[in-house]
Amino acid sequence: MAFLESISLEKTLPCLAEPGKIIVVGKPSRDLDDVMPYLATLPSVIAYNPQPPSLTLRRKPGLITLQPDRVSITQVIDVTEGMQLLVSLAEAINATWEHRAELVAVTARRQAPKPLEVWAFFPQTNCARCGELTCMAFVFGLLQHRRALADCPVLIEDSRFTDRLETLMTLFGS
Repeated sequence: MAFLESISLEKTLPCLAEPGKIIVVGKPSRDLDDVMPYLATLPSVIAYNPQPPSLTLRRKPGLITLQPDRVSITQVIDVTEGMQLLVSLAEAINATWEHRAELVAVTARRQAPKPLEVWAFFPQTNCARCGELTCMAFVFGLLQHRRALADCPVLIEDSRFTDRLETLMTLFGS
């Protein structure tokens, strides 16, 4: 049996992050409390707070935020795309619920790494060989999924950074 029957469109709002796009707000057919600890295991999770329950996932572009009785999806083109995203989200929630026995529910707060924490593992040469002006700009690109660790030649080629690269690969699941 499916966890959710549907997520209905409740309203749309203007998207401040990207003018011309909208935020879609949906209402799940049942509260999401029970499934959120399993959804928090997904690799696209930016932040999870068990109390009060909230979960933010990265999507390209934008974010999906889940609360027990509400979902919000940012940077949506129009209502048609929003409706499709709500259907896909309900399917993903149901698939996660169906496989919950294979997952270890997250019970602690989870947050994406902060830019300075990631930057500390980088060469900090600001060589621009990656195409960014600074290592910090590269880190922001990495956190926004516009860059990959392999795009930093110094990190990849210089053996002095092997341990740091391994740490970053673990951190980013690469």
